[in-house]
Amino acid sequence: MARLVLASQSTTRVAILRNAGVDFEALPSGVDERRVEAPLAAAGASPGDIALALAEAKARACAQADAGAHVIGADQTLEAGGGRWHKPATLEEARRQLTALAGRSHLLHSAVVGLHGDAAPWRHLDTATLTMRRLTPSEIDAYLGRVGDKAAESVGAYQIEGPGIQLFERIEGDYFTILGLPLLPLLEWLRREGILTWTPHGSSTG
Repeated sequence: MARLVLASQSTTRVAILRNAGVDFEALPSGVDERRVEAPLAAAGASPGDIALALAEAKARACAQADAGAHVIGADQTLEAGGGRWHKPATLEEARRQLTALAGRSHLLHSAVVGLHGDAAPWRHLDTATLTMRRLTPSEIDAYLGRVGDKAAESVGAYQIEGPGIQLFERIEGDYFTILGLPLLPLLEWLRREGILTWTPHGSSTG
């Protein structure tokens, strides 16, 4: 039976794959993201290219431990105001991010990379455009009071699958891309690799 590894322990990405009926093991990649992205950013790489590089670095880190496994790496970057943002480290930083994003559009670049043995990596990048409502300071405070530390779990300080959806007036793009794992292209790659097959009972094996 082919072994499938997700090089991430993100609860959102794990839930996406589990809900899709995919059998896999989630492992931490141990990649120092800032160390990978620093030279790329210095060389002028785009936020999308940085997301792809981070996704591949995570996949390769886990692939080294199990050369026979199929490994998935994923990463996401937020682009706003000509710059690339990171997850807020504190609630105060989350408040600053939300204040800066309010009333404006920003881009989420989600990358996914698949590795298996010596084969060339499979790569996919998708981008979504999100526009926040104009938010008052009291609205931002009320939102942060409701979600608490979860605001610091994702760049931009929101999760659209929760109360964060109330921050937005318009969203253009794939739902799974916004969550950080472009699912349909990934499932197609897994089918091509023979990882996903459907049994007569409608369950998948991997």
